[in-house]
Amino acid sequence: MTKKITANQITGEIGENEVRGRFLTLGWQFDGRSRLEAGIDGIAEVMNEGQPMARMIAVQIKSTKEGKYTSETDSGFTYLLRPQDLAYWRGSNLPVVVVFFRQSDRSFYWKEVSRDADPGERRLNIDKAADVLDDSTVNKLAALTVPKTGLGYYVPPLGGGEDALVNILPITLPKEMYISSTPYTPAKAIAVMLDGDGPKRFDWVINGGIFWSFHDPRASLCANIVDGDQVEAVDTEDLALHDEVDEQNKFSYLLRQALRHQTDEDLGWNKDHKALYFRATETNMPRNFAYTSSKKKTDADVVSVFMDSKNKERVSFVRHHAFSPRFELMGDQWYLIVTPTYHFTTNGYYPHQFAAPLLSGKKRLDKSAALRGQVIMWHRFLTEGDRVAERNANDLFGGVEMAEAYLKFGEPPSIHLDIRVPEDGWVTEKKKEDPILDEGLFSDVI
Repeated sequence: MTKKITANQITGEIGENEVRGRFLTLGWQFDGRSRLEAGIDGIAEVMNEGQPMARMIAVQIKSTKEGKYTSETDSGFTYLLRPQDLAYWRGSNLPVVVVFFRQSDRSFYWKEVSRDADPGERRLNIDKAADVLDDSTVNKLAALTVPKTGLGYYVPPLGGGEDALVNILPITLPKEMYISSTPYTPAKAIAVMLDGDGPKRFDWVINGGIFWSFHDPRASLCANIVDGDQVEAVDTEDLALHDEVDEQNKFSYLLRQALRHQTDEDLGWNKDHKALYFRATETNMPRNFAYTSSKKKTDADVVSVFMDSKNKERVSFVRHHAFSPRFELMGDQWYLIVTPTYHFTTNGYYPHQFAAPLLSGKKRLDKSAALRGQVIMWHRFLTEGDRVAERNANDLFGGVEMAEAYLKFGEPPSIHLDIRVPEDGWVTEKKKEDPILDEGLFSDVI
């Protein structure tokens, strides 16, 4: 009988060479095993700028020419390990990964064979975004070589790192602010304001019989809650950079009240979560915000309406982009810390009774790119008044009228990280089944 090399043998050989080439491209060594191998096709060694580090990973290669993997979707697929392979790999003194190579689309994915998993668990779940074999996961792969017990050792960052955006905005404060004595407590002052005729404003703070604000109280309804002949302008720095923690806390509260006032037309306040959120403009109507991102003009659906999956005429919930503002003094500079979050309502106005599970479900889906985009969006929104003022200065017809803005915000700083943060590092695993979401009450895409 004439000898013949099968198509599977050829595909396997191509796969081993392709995987070896991929590891070499990533800056690793890869040594193939002999034909006597029983489940390990090669050993990958971590290298740092060409220097071998004696940190090894055992690699088993699964190659296919074309076709779909088991249960394959656009986001992932599964692979069922053979019991004898699993028993062999779990006895290894090296971490073991399975690399999947498909010749038709030249795709490379990898997954660790966990030695800590349930002995009966043979299924690998591959995420096409998180488990692709390229420079985005090289640090995650190298981390497998760090011992889980003992003191461990250092594996240097590989793959060039990445630029990270810090979610803090430097604040430019007005040069002057106003102080005065007042006969009222904060609660009584609020009552007086609510009883008065005219626009109400609460961008002030009262503590120990002293009133602070960035605006002159004599020019507003606040004149009713201060001793008018005691109002004086002082240098903002004298109060903003006070050494006493209590005074810093009072100034931080004033900053929050000022921010709420100057964004009140567009943003509502969630008292329970201490978060600002985009207001709906109409019942059950979406809202869009257009802005310029890092490189180009873009827009975001800052209020989104989700219909019930079973009754297309019924609104399931309305999601509002939101952020929790926190003010911190670092050195001689005040910063606004922007923590993106979401606010949920039934129709754009009334709080949703199941907001907590909706929020946790959405946050599980948000990764670094989404959070980065939201920080940029909030910066653009908070500085929109500055851009409008600049346009108005060049407009012969006066331009657009904007609310007064005492606080001005700078760009969020960017820093370079030596190590790239894996996408799955941003994900919080769901610890238990959520009955509200699982029962299909809100089965829409969160």
